[in-house]
Amino acid sequence: MADSGERSELGAFLRARRGQLTRADFGLPDLGRGRAVGLRREEVSYLSGVSVTWYTWLEQGRDINPSRQVLDAITRTLRLTVVEHDYVLSLVGFAPVRPDESGAVAAAPASLQRLMDALDDDPAYAVAPDWGIAGWNAAYAALYPNVATVDPRERNLLWLVFTDPYVRGLLPDWQVTSRRFLAEFRAEAGPRIGDPAYVALVSRLLDASAEFRDGWESHDIQGFTSRERVFTHPAAGTLRFEHHQLAPSDHPDLHLVVYTSVPGTDSAQRLAAAGRGGAAA
Repeated sequence: MADSGERSELGAFLRARRGQLTRADFGLPDLGRGRAVGLRREEVSYLSGVSVTWYTWLEQGRDINPSRQVLDAITRTLRLTVVEHDYVLSLVGFAPVRPDESGAVAAAPASLQRLMDALDDDPAYAVAPDWGIAGWNAAYAALYPNVATVDPRERNLLWLVFTDPYVRGLLPDWQVTSRRFLAEFRAEAGPRIGDPAYVALVSRLLDASAEFRDGWESHDIQGFTSRERVFTHPAAGTLRFEHHQLAPSDHPDLHLVVYTSVPGTDSAQRLAAAGRGGAAA
């Protein structure tokens, strides 16, 4: 059964998505004064075959237990992606039961650390469920030197992306990447969104970053996909890597993130040279 934090998040998410729908896509007239975006609650309930009262209670975060069929119908009406649909289900307990741990992992296990070290010039790091950075290799330290010196309590990927000036300078597409990271974080955090550790992290970020506040209020949800990343390194210059994420089967509470050079580039070699104090090619 969903707790109050998850119910509140579900209601806010449904309201946000309802407000982003284009009325013409449903054959509905404008709301007046050129308002062509956003459906009324009554319209969503009708299109979903759900009573207005029941749907209103969902958006209000009431303590009710919607069935899987009801949620499936609503997500179809709201035209959610697969990831967004899974997120809705997770908020009311239809996703796998969440682990008992708080989400904090102090350090990556030795076996995972050895795996990261074996990747040599490919930057790699391990993240806990709350996105705390639990381990990294020398190549990642060359890419982001602050990882070794930042206060362990603030060694959180989401916190650093939104508050560390070095990270902002490292990412030429910071505006896009930071919002994508936030959408991925929210998708992964769904079942734990009301946990004290998550509430505390989000609260701190809401106070610290206007960009985070804007992104958080949008309720964007996005699953991880391997993709190309570009970094502007102060010593190695422009670096191009492919971004991958793996989950060790024996440590499913950790994700291993690895950056591999884009074929045809020498990004890893130039980063390694910069890490050793050499000049970028």
